[in-house]
Order: sequence, then structure tokens, then C-alpha cells
Amino acid sequence: MAEQLKLSNQICHRLYMANNAITRAYKPHLDELGITYPQYLVMMSLWQEDGVEVGDVRKNTQIDAGALTLILKKLTQKCLIELLPSEADKRVKLVQLTPSGHELKSLAQSIPSKLKCQFPEVASEDLAQLRYLLDKLNGSLNSN
Repeated sequence: MAEQLKLSNQICHRLYMANNAITRAYKPHLDELGITYPQYLVMMSLWQEDGVEVGDVRKNTQIDAGALTLILKKLTQKCLIELLPSEADKRVKLVQLTPSGHELKSLAQSIPSKLKCQFPEVASEDLAQLRYLLDKLNGSLNSN
């Protein structure tokens, strides 16, 4: 039983450490853009597909509704997005990039390669396998 409780044996602790390290690695690049990591996730979702319902952004980013509301408010204040009523249902809000939000995409283009340069010892195949395993883990955890 004692082995099961060792911190060094915990996958969750490794994920926690990796998450914190990655967020720290992104910080200087995102500071240049004037956004936080959660805001970056929302922006990437919108750069992939603009003019979507708030629920679609939530689904794509997996950010909980309360936190997403605050992120959208901040991005609106920064003039990167607009929240517009849907033509089909005025109760539904659409998230749309502003011209500044579109411009930010070109400034963010180099961030993934800059991050990759921070861990050159990790091969592309290893990253693909890690992505697969994390997708499998998240799928399993989210299905319960």
C-alpha cells in the first residue's frame, strides 16, 4: 500500500508538473501577445473556426463554463473578440474574432515551433505518441 501512495509513482503528479512547466514555457511568448494561456486556448479555437457559439468554444477547449465566461469577457475587453446574438436564437451568443483577433494569429504562428525548440531531445514520434496517450487518458476520464 505504501508504494501506491509514493508521489514518485503517481501519473497525476507527473501530469501536474508537465502542465505547470508547459504553462511557464508559454508565458514569455504569450506575454508578448498580451494574453494568458487559457485566453490563448480560446483564441486557437477561434482561429480554427470563427463565429461559433459559446458552447462550441467550451466543447473545443474543455474550459468550464464559469472560467470561459471570464476569459471571453477579458478577450472582449482586449478587443480581440466580440460576443454577438445568434440570428437563429437571440439567447445564443456567437463568438467572433475582431480584426485585432485575426492579426494576433499571425503573431502567434511561431509559438509552437518556439516551444518545440525548448525540448529538442523529444522526437516528433514521441510527441505523437504522447498526444495519442493523453487523448486516450482524457477520453477515458471524461467518459465516466
